[in-house]
Amino acid sequence: MQKVLIITYYWPPAGGPGVQRWLKFVKYLRDFDIEPIVYIPENPNYPIVDESLTEEIPAGIKVYKKFINEPYGFARFFSKKKTKQISAGIINTKNQSGLEKLLLWIRGNLFIPDARKFWIKPSVDFLQDVIAKENIGTVITTGPPHSLHLIGLELKKRTKIRWITDFRDPWTSIGYHKKLKLTKASQEKHKQLEHLVLNEADKIIVTSNTTRLEFSNITPKPITVITNGYDTSPGSSVTLDVDFTISHIGSLLTGRNPLNLWKALSELIQEYPDFKKCFKLQLAGVISSDVLESIYFYGLQSYTKLLGYISHHEALQYQRKSQVLLLIEIDSEETKGIIPGKVFEYMASKRPILGVGPTNWEVGDIIAKSNTGKTYTYPQIGELKSTLLQWFQEYKKEQLALPLAEVEQYHRRELTAKLSKYLAWE
Repeated sequence: MQKVLIITYYWPPAGGPGVQRWLKFVKYLRDFDIEPIVYIPENPNYPIVDESLTEEIPAGIKVYKKFINEPYGFARFFSKKKTKQISAGIINTKNQSGLEKLLLWIRGNLFIPDARKFWIKPSVDFLQDVIAKENIGTVITTGPPHSLHLIGLELKKRTKIRWITDFRDPWTSIGYHKKLKLTKASQEKHKQLEHLVLNEADKIIVTSNTTRLEFSNITPKPITVITNGYDTSPGSSVTLDVDFTISHIGSLLTGRNPLNLWKALSELIQEYPDFKKCFKLQLAGVISSDVLESIYFYGLQSYTKLLGYISHHEALQYQRKSQVLLLIEIDSEETKGIIPGKVFEYMASKRPILGVGPTNWEVGDIIAKSNTGKTYTYPQIGELKSTLLQWFQEYKKEQLALPLAEVEQYHRRELTAKLSKYLAWE
């Protein structure tokens, strides 16, 4: 049986989408004669915790741990709230205090590629013995944080092991890089490290075709796309909401703020009394202040229910019983290749997806080809409003459904089968 070492920062009890990708791969790799061994930090700084995910770790999986020295502990001395937000990726560019600007500058310019850089050297020293002891042939590093790829880079130099990098998100082209107040020297350092990792790795995995095309301009190394996906959820059957619920599951960070959608919903409430009576907007996860301000500005406060952070199990339940599922991405060129992990769980729930995102958003093709909903760009208020009204009319007739949905190729086991073939070495 082939042994594979997976180096990841996010692992249960970490919550959020970042942990689920490799948790699910680990769950199914044994079905393809591959034994996964996992390496994680001993004392991580997880901005979101979901204890329920620990129940999904397969029995008997070896998990090695090593202490990590993270600077967030020091930063919390100045501002616990701001430090947690930055760690979670919440960077609000409006009304930044001097302290917040300082923390961002420090994060962007003193910790390259990221704040987990101090885990690199101790991990390399520790894992050399693990690789020899376990007779491991392949190492996989998954980022962000992209400092984990530098662990793989050094292990390859020292041990000549086969090394695969997995990019859940892009590196230098990701949107929040512009908010980190990077100096030109820091920007160049990121690009150098990105180029080095992409050209030293034996193989590369990405989650979107957009990232594959971007990386193919940097390296000739093999690149394959393995998206995120959905898993079979045991759980009891659920009953659809009585109300016309439109639910967004997951954080709505700064920038994910489709004013056209809030305006369309406001107009529907004003124009159709029955819509006003039945409509409910449900938001689960962290919601940035500017998004809430916009929602309330359009008179939707009394129709909005804030669920806060919910467990993954609860998220699946809400997805299955909501009438419509909302998917929102920042309107920018950099985000057209971002495919949120939850989109596949949305698809598996067989509830109509309403997407709002950038022009040429890759998610739009996925949703269209799978017959699971419709996506619009930010200015398309007329078309978006018509779709909502059509779905509402179908809801009133108890006919709002997706009879032609095709989602099986995105099941986690099917994706793991694809991964297992990519792990084969000639």
